[in-house]
Amino acid sequence: MEGYRSDTYGNAFADVYDEWYRGLGDIGSLVGLMDEETPSTGETPRKVLELGVGTGRLALPLADAGFDVTGVDASTAMLDRLLVADPEHRITVVHGDMVDDLPAGPFTAVLIAYNTIFNLETADRQRRLFAEAAARLTDDGCFVVEAFVPDDPPRSGAELMVRSLCADRVVLSATITEPSTQRAEGQFVELTEAGGVRLRPWSIRYTTPAQLDEMAAAGELVLAARYADTDRTPFDDSSRHHVSIYRRT
Repeated sequence: MEGYRSDTYGNAFADVYDEWYRGLGDIGSLVGLMDEETPSTGETPRKVLELGVGTGRLALPLADAGFDVTGVDASTAMLDRLLVADPEHRITVVHGDMVDDLPAGPFTAVLIAYNTIFNLETADRQRRLFAEAAARLTDDGCFVVEAFVPDDPPRSGAELMVRSLCADRVVLSATITEPSTQRAEGQFVELTEAGGVRLRPWSIRYTTPAQLDEMAAAGELVLAARYADTDRTPFDDSSRHHVSIYRRT
């Protein structure tokens, strides 16, 4: 998408992210999964690096559970919201790219949730992420990836639909999907009487679980477990989402 940058999504969605995605996933079970996958030694807090931390939807509950959380995000608008939600500065915030600007660590776990890995728009950038994450893990650490499973066969072409509708606002969703490049991009077009037109663009490169496993292997990570959700529902051919846990080889 012409003019689209790494911070475009965050800056476009920061003011509505918490409202639109409030009910997204079971945060409690995600925290539980992170707790089980990173057993505590009781000596020092377990350190988690969240990539695409956004407004702190997951980082704050993880901090509540006793994790020492560092969050990376390219969007100043998202991080401004996080800072308001975290007046005690429990989350260490890094404004930067989630491949090129990662802190040194080491971390007990690296977490990239809710399709955020697909915001990296090339296979090379996604592959590099696995290597960068691996380099920052403790010997027994894990890289947790949460994403959707692409349709098989993949969708193709353009689609326009209504996302939401109320008396003073309508939100339309316009999407173009190109299977040959594994790319999808779109706009949420928000129309209101008071505010007129607001565009909220997004752009992703989707990847299959098998492709992610190959990228992980190139970064010296191996798949340790894969579930259909954070409740550890068994993953199978009918699963539409996956939570994949990688560990150092």
